[in-house]
Amino acid sequence: MALQEQAPEAVDDNKRQKEQPEQPQQYSTKKSSLMGTSTHTATSSTKEETEAAADFKTRRPPNHGSRSGRSTKLVMDELSDDDDGYDDMDLQEKLGDDEPSNAGAPLGGPSDWKKYSHYELEVDPNQDDRAVEIELYSLARPHMRSFHASWWCFFTAFFIWFSIAPLLSEIRDDLGLTKSEVWTSSIAGVGGTIFMRFLLGPLCDKYGARVLFTGTLCAAAIPTACTGFVQTATGLTILRLFIGVAGGTFVMCQYWISMTFTKEVVGTANALGAGWGNLGGGVTQLVVGSILFPMFKWIYGGDSEKSWRTVCVIPAFVAFCSGITVYMVADDSPKGQYWERKKHGTMPEVSARDSFRDAAYNWNTWILFVQYACCFGVELTMNSAMALYFKDEFGQTTESAAAIASVFGWMNLFARGCGGILSDYANSHGGGMGGRILTQTYFLAFEGVLILIFASSQTLAGAISIMIVFSLFVQAAEGSSFGIVPYVDPRLTGAISGIVGAGGNTGAVLFGLGFLNFSYRSAFFIMGFAILLSSLLSAFIKIEGQTTLLSHGEENGANATDDKKKQKGAAHFLHWRLPKRKEEKAAKAAAAEAAAKAAAEAANVASEEHS
Repeated sequence: MALQEQAPEAVDDNKRQKEQPEQPQQYSTKKSSLMGTSTHTATSSTKEETEAAADFKTRRPPNHGSRSGRSTKLVMDELSDDDDGYDDMDLQEKLGDDEPSNAGAPLGGPSDWKKYSHYELEVDPNQDDRAVEIELYSLARPHMRSFHASWWCFFTAFFIWFSIAPLLSEIRDDLGLTKSEVWTSSIAGVGGTIFMRFLLGPLCDKYGARVLFTGTLCAAAIPTACTGFVQTATGLTILRLFIGVAGGTFVMCQYWISMTFTKEVVGTANALGAGWGNLGGGVTQLVVGSILFPMFKWIYGGDSEKSWRTVCVIPAFVAFCSGITVYMVADDSPKGQYWERKKHGTMPEVSARDSFRDAAYNWNTWILFVQYACCFGVELTMNSAMALYFKDEFGQTTESAAAIASVFGWMNLFARGCGGILSDYANSHGGGMGGRILTQTYFLAFEGVLILIFASSQTLAGAISIMIVFSLFVQAAEGSSFGIVPYVDPRLTGAISGIVGAGGNTGAVLFGLGFLNFSYRSAFFIMGFAILLSSLLSAFIKIEGQTTLLSHGEENGANATDDKKKQKGAAHFLHWRLPKRKEEKAAKAAAAEAAAKAAAEAANVASEEHS
């Protein structure tokens, strides 16, 4: 590059600048857990540019996020050799379309902003600082706090969503309802959630899960507390329709966890979170039906009507408090709240309408919609049907029928998690996406066969035994389903989760109609054959860049996976079981601090040489 002759005044200024002793950098970054944008002052405009470049280099490794392989620092150095300096347009022209320059933003500032300066878990910078490991015993922000907040909120939602289920036999007798009227209310309870899941999915992409969790839980707690005002079948149906809003929280649960953990472990994380959330359906059968209801009967001197009219206030209070708490103590994403990221230019605005449209155009979304209808839809139906089934068919009391029905939900403690774990295992041990799909197919097939056997059970012990095994495959299929969802289109995780989640409620409505119009045995047979047919749809799942059920060739493009990455995925699968030792964490933190210090010194040396 040709050099122009410098003016005498510029030469004198440069000479005086070199003769002056170097001033220490008047630049500081907050070293606590919170980290906003860096603020710095420099003694001259020239030093301001070099310090900004050094800051950019120390806080963002070369080539990070750039597919072109040219780091921003190298391009800045090239442009600095030009006499006229550089501006945002020059920088963007050099970088090309592969790496944005964040025009108008100071270097090392908004383009790299994130709330936390370090994380307790190991993260992948190439996946937006998502965690590559799961430490179940940790509540550290942001990753594990978000994980636990997610499953707890979903658990609470299930707790209020089905708090009426173990009381239905009492409500039916006191209000003089027919079987048809009871099942109509149950269908309304899960049917209203279909719209909510379609709506909340795209809204997650725009606003994040935390805010929507708060609004949904607090809104659903109000009709739950109003259970005691029901007087007619129509009133019960309307009440359960509004309580069903709580079911939409599933979308937030899966979206939040998908934003928190990398794709290598997201199957396990999603399955654990949703499984523990679904556990609320079993817990409410036991707690409301077998503990709180008898306790309130004792308080009211054996008056069962007063008991069921007041007992649901307890779940409502828990849900409302949970909604407020999660808003205050958790984060939308590993890098901070969505509104903060948008303010600092690290997150683009998202159109909820466009997100939903693009997700709906992907045919894989609708295959998973049907398959999820045949696993989660079955679970929702069982949550409403089991207590009534064991009371009507085997002559159990309200309390004992509720206790038996709760076993189905209690399997979520580990069954759904096992489905996600096995899906991740199949993915990391050579099967790739084809392994995940095959796992899903097996779970659905066994689920369908077992429901047919359950429908033919003639003894109480046999029915309970088959129900337990059957529930394992139902919930494992749910876990494997959301081991696939984050891969369909990572840009649209919220919208796709919403559509697939709505499939679960759609299945519950359709299966509920079966119980409304047919005998228990016929309804179970319809359910079983529908599940078997859904398992065949796995052959048509084809995700871009991934293997399929019928093709186990190499994955291509950005999703290509070599042997080392597969082995690493397996290590992640095993690593979540126990928390890391404090010594290991301290050593990692010390190593990171030493590396950052070395990088800063190297940047200073490079700046001096350049000047």
